[in-house]
Amino acid sequence: MEEQIFQQRTDLSALNEAVMSIRNEIKKIIVGQDEMVKLIITALLADGHVLIEGVPGVAKTLTAKLVAKSVNAGFSRIQFTPDLMPSDVLGTPVFNPKEASFEFKRGPVFSNIILVDEINRAPAKTQSALLEIMEERQATVDGKTYPMASPFMVLATQNPVEQEGTYRLPEAQLDRFLFKVVVPYPNEAEETTMLTQFHQMGNTAALDMIKPALKGEQIIALRQQIKTQVIEEKLLQFIAKLIHNTRNHKSIYLGASPRASLAIMNASKAMAAMQGRDFVTPEDILTVVPPVLRHRIILAPDKEMEGITEDDVIKQIIQGMDVPR
Repeated sequence: MEEQIFQQRTDLSALNEAVMSIRNEIKKIIVGQDEMVKLIITALLADGHVLIEGVPGVAKTLTAKLVAKSVNAGFSRIQFTPDLMPSDVLGTPVFNPKEASFEFKRGPVFSNIILVDEINRAPAKTQSALLEIMEERQATVDGKTYPMASPFMVLATQNPVEQEGTYRLPEAQLDRFLFKVVVPYPNEAEETTMLTQFHQMGNTAALDMIKPALKGEQIIALRQQIKTQVIEEKLLQFIAKLIHNTRNHKSIYLGASPRASLAIMNASKAMAAMQGRDFVTPEDILTVVPPVLRHRIILAPDKEMEGITEDDVIKQIIQGMDVPR
C-alpha cells in the first residue's frame, strides 16, 4: 500500500515538473496572464475545452498557440468568419475517379489541439458543427462517424466588445466548454516588461523560442491518473449544493447543469495534481468555480441591467455557504 502511494506521488511530481516546464516556456513570450495559462493547462489535463474572452491585443491567440507548441501533438487553427461553412471545419467527401467512389477529405478539426479564433463570428450552422465533436470526440458526415484523435482539445477565442457581425454562442455550446477565461489588460509594469522582452527578441519569431515539454501520449496517461485523485464525500456534497444553489438564486434566471458539477470535480482534481497533491482541497474547488460557472449561468434581466456580473453572483453564493475544512 505504501509503495503504491509513493509511486503515485512520484508520478505527480513528474506531472508538476512538466507543468512548470510548459509555464516557463510560455513565460519566455507572455508576460503576466498567469491565470489564463494556469487554467488552459488545467483544462488540458482535465480533458476539457476552453473559451478565452478578451479585447483584441491581449495575447489570447498567441497564448493558445504557445500552449499548443509546448505540447508535442497535432495543432490546427481555424479562423471563424461569417461565410465559413460546416464542411470548411469538418471536411467533405471528394470524388475519386480511379476508385469511382467518394473519399472523405478531413477538415482542419481533425487534429489534437484546435484553435478556433473568433468563434462568435461564424453563424449557428457552423458553430453547431463543433457540438458533437466537443462532447463526443467524433464527427458524423454523410451518415459515417469519424473519431477524433486523442488527446483532443478546443481552444476558442472571442472578443466581447465588437458585436457587429457576430453570433452569440448558444447555451448548449457554451456548456461544452470546461472554462471561460476572461483576459484582462496587463498592468503598467507587465506592459513595460513585455515591451523590453519583445525588443530584446529582435528578429527571433516568438513560436521558435518554444520547445515541446509534453508529448500527446503523456497527456493521455496523466489524464487517466488525474481521474483517480482522492476527493472526499463532503467536498462532493459541497459541489452539488453549490450547483443546486445556482438553480434557486433570485439573481439567476438559468442555473448550472449537472455537467457543471462534473466540470468542477474534474477541474479541481487537475488543479490538485498540478500542486503535487493526490487529493482535492476546498481551495482547489473554489479556484475553479468562477471559470467553470461564469458562462453556464444566465442572470435575471433586472440584475443584468443593474450591472451585476456572473462573477459577482458566484461570489455571493460561495460567501453564503459553509466551505468544508
